[in-house]
Amino acid sequence: LRKETRSLGRKWVFQMDNDPKQTSKVVAKWLKDNKVKVLEWPSQSPDLNPTENLWAELKKRVRARRPTNLTQLHQLCQEEWAKIHPTYCGKLILVEGYPRL
Repeated sequence: LRKETRSLGRKWVFQMDNDPKQTSKVVAKWLKDNKVKVLEWPSQSPDLNPTENLWAELKKRVRARRPTNLTQLHQLCQEEWAKIHPTYCGKLILVEGYPRL
């Protein structure tokens, strides 16, 4: 996590949704020891998490193309991901009601 966040500078927040894997004692200790600022969200709340809506859109697009094997699924995921325009992602974030960090 630390390596991937270096380019973000000093002000970034890690979002988690209280999934049991994310709330284990080991993870909690690691986050505390590494001084990670955590923004906690309710579990399974796609209405609060733009990323969940993005994954849902990707799944819908891939499902519509009906992959028949794992290789094709992987290829279609990459193709459909490449088609999702950044403005679509921006609209998911800028919807009124989402917190501004």
